[in-house]
Amino acid sequence: MRISQRAQSVAPFYAMEFGKHAAALEAEGHRVVKLSLGEPDFGAPPAVLDALREAMGSRPMSYTGALGLPELRQAIARFYGDQHGVDVDPGRVVVTAGASAALVLGAAALVDPGDEVLIADPSYPCNRQIAESFGARVTLVPTSAESRYQLDTASVRSYWTDRTRGIMVASPSNPTGTSVPADELAAICELARERDAWRIVDEIYLDLGDHDAQGRPPRSVLSYDREAVVINSFSKYFGMTGWRLGWCVVPEALVPALERLAQNYMICASTPAQYAALACFTPGSLAVCEERRAEFGRRRALVLDGLEQIGLPVPVPPDGAFYVYFDVSGTGLSSWEFCGRALQEAHVALTPGRDFGVGTAETHVRLSYAASADELREGIARLGKFVATLA
Repeated sequence: MRISQRAQSVAPFYAMEFGKHAAALEAEGHRVVKLSLGEPDFGAPPAVLDALREAMGSRPMSYTGALGLPELRQAIARFYGDQHGVDVDPGRVVVTAGASAALVLGAAALVDPGDEVLIADPSYPCNRQIAESFGARVTLVPTSAESRYQLDTASVRSYWTDRTRGIMVASPSNPTGTSVPADELAAICELARERDAWRIVDEIYLDLGDHDAQGRPPRSVLSYDREAVVINSFSKYFGMTGWRLGWCVVPEALVPALERLAQNYMICASTPAQYAALACFTPGSLAVCEERRAEFGRRRALVLDGLEQIGLPVPVPPDGAFYVYFDVSGTGLSSWEFCGRALQEAHVALTPGRDFGVGTAETHVRLSYAASADELREGIARLGKFVATLA
């Protein structure tokens, strides 16, 4: 059987690969502390589970329109107004089968073969893999701790060429948990807009970002760039990873194209998941999610303190999401060796920097603090003993 060059060129998602190795160790009877995947341990808010049970027993689960349930699109639009002070037309909201499907639709609508796309190094690997699947020439722009491992206006301008057609930004970012300052992101978007380039901004961790001193949540890019394509998801803030439900907010002119693509690529997102997701936006569910966001803040403090105690430096503390990106170069091991041995010897699953780019591939490791506080304490204790053996 002849396998396409596209399929052969796609790199493994190493976080998932390490997850498979962890599962194999568990099958052998070992208890593995899994800090490798960005999967909140809380699950969906209780009202969402109740809504799913009600939906499954009260209506036929036929297809919805390709753009999603009208009432869910309206609820998402209201959420932007209530949470972020941004007026969003529900007609610009497209409900998708997870944020990944939103990225696929966005790339399919915007990327032509040979188009250059700028993405930060490090960054979430699937974003660039999806762009490349549609023929993009992805340029990974080097970043540093000084830029919070994010694109800035100077780096975008420096790496811009005549072939550049778009940029992809994630704020807060996976793997670093760091955000682009609002004024910097606005300047990046303005630079791209002036050059007639599209902007895809991944905000799936936006509502897990730190609030400011006045208690205000982070601003959506839509507050200063209404033509940006914004990706979001029910997976992280709402804890619904396995439900495979996300959305994007797109310029009005792009809606017909995304509708045609969605009709052909996926028909529609899961109907029961869409009905249940309506319960995400009730005051009770939002209160639950805010308490969970606060809990992630407590877990972050626990992890940052623990890593400092065992001599694993975090060059840039995160301000959102639930990841810490720490430096293992002082241990004498590459990140791949560190993660492999930590899994085999300490039974702690982590993700090596190789997943996320080039510049930090051999020096940095991602830890997800989406696990419980007890799991995090045990994981840090195990890593501390492991690191001590390397001295």
